[in-house]
Amino acid sequence: MAQVKRIRRNVSGIILLDKPIGFTSNAALQKVRWLLNAEKAGHTGSLDPLATGVLPLCFGEATKFSQYLLDSDKGYETLMQLGKTTTTADAEGDVLQVRDVTVGRADIEAALPGFRGQISQIPPMYSALKRDGQPLYKLARAGEVVEREPRSVTIARLELLASEGDTARLSVDCSKGTYIRTLVEDIGEQLGCGAYVAELRRTQAGPFTLAQTVTLEELEAVHAEGGNEAVDRFLMPSDSGLLDWPLLHFSEHSAFYWLNGQPVRAPDAPKFGMVRVQDHNGRFIGIGEVSEDGRIAPRRLIRSE
Repeated sequence: MAQVKRIRRNVSGIILLDKPIGFTSNAALQKVRWLLNAEKAGHTGSLDPLATGVLPLCFGEATKFSQYLLDSDKGYETLMQLGKTTTTADAEGDVLQVRDVTVGRADIEAALPGFRGQISQIPPMYSALKRDGQPLYKLARAGEVVEREPRSVTIARLELLASEGDTARLSVDCSKGTYIRTLVEDIGEQLGCGAYVAELRRTQAGPFTLAQTVTLEELEAVHAEGGNEAVDRFLMPSDSGLLDWPLLHFSEHSAFYWLNGQPVRAPDAPKFGMVRVQDHNGRFIGIGEVSEDGRIAPRRLIRSE
């Protein structure tokens, strides 16, 4: 009997998943995509399997804007295990070195200011960064170590939440591309005892916070009761991640030309930068950029719902 191809649904929007521990970001995405039976899907910014928390999943038209979420600032809470370093800088790796922990709360507090603001990080070998097309973690698993270029990141906030025995809990607000594992490892070296990430939870991704997330269990329960369509209630609008961008309303005439690739003028346009655009019915139709002559050039378009 011929196999019937599953017809996927054309659904658009963002689901904010509280990623469970032990899942890769892609495994979590595929699971939710299956629950929705969605045609097109993508996630914005990987979380390590060990990490939990805010993972925006984009479906349909929302995938066009996932890059802008990737570029956004992030917030984390992490539990730092002092006195040990591991191959992966987290609890999943093999222990490399064990040292006595002779530091306390005051020492940790004193070390943190040096890691605030703009800092330089050398990305870990166990990361998804690529060298000659190969992810670094694949090279690392094969026992290879390659030189990595330091990169500049910004730590907007770094606070000690708790310190107990040989563990410390930190809260971090940072720019994209920041490796919390590297931050924790570097703080551990500064303290002279070494450290690795025992727990990691992403509390914020761009405008999205933990309070807005849904768990995999909640999605599965709703799906079990009402099928794919029932899961749609958790979809946020495709432009949810861009709500801090200036919003322009186009006339029917302007929207027509703009959706056909023509830059148009808008009376209330800012002088520069990226903008969200709605048509005369208040429907989100894409994002644009203010060009030098003041017109709004289309960048990513949504032609119809």
